[in-house]
Amino acid sequence: MMRTALIPPLMLMACSPQSATTAFEPEYLRAEATALDGDLVQVDAAMRGARTVADLETYVECALSQYALKQDYGFARHLRTKIKERGGVLSADAVYTISPSLPRGLATIDVKIEAENCAENGIPTV
Repeated sequence: MMRTALIPPLMLMACSPQSATTAFEPEYLRAEATALDGDLVQVDAAMRGARTVADLETYVECALSQYALKQDYGFARHLRTKIKERGGVLSADAVYTISPSLPRGLATIDVKIEAENCAENGIPTV
C-alpha cells in the first residue's frame, strides 16, 4: 500500500515564487571618476534603491568604463572598494587601474563591453 503525504497549503506557498514582487527602481544619485597617480582611477558613487551591493558595484563599473573609454583605455582592473550605507543610500569609494591592454589579474574589465552592457541596462555612466 502506497502512502501519500499531504502538504499544508502554507508550506506550498513558501516553495512557490512570490506573485507580487517589487519592481527594481534604482535612483542613481552620483558617480564621479577622478584620476589619481599614474594609471589609478577613483570612483565615488551613490545610489538609493539597490537590491544588493552588487547593484552599486555595477553602477561604479559603468562610471569607470565610460571614464576609461574617454581616456582611450580599453581595460581596467579592480583594486578595492569601500562601501557605506546611510539612510537607505549606498555609497562606494572604489579604486581601479586602467590600461590600454589587458592587465594581469582576475578582476579585469573590458571597458567597452561593460559600457555597452550599462547602456543596454539603462545604467548611467560618467
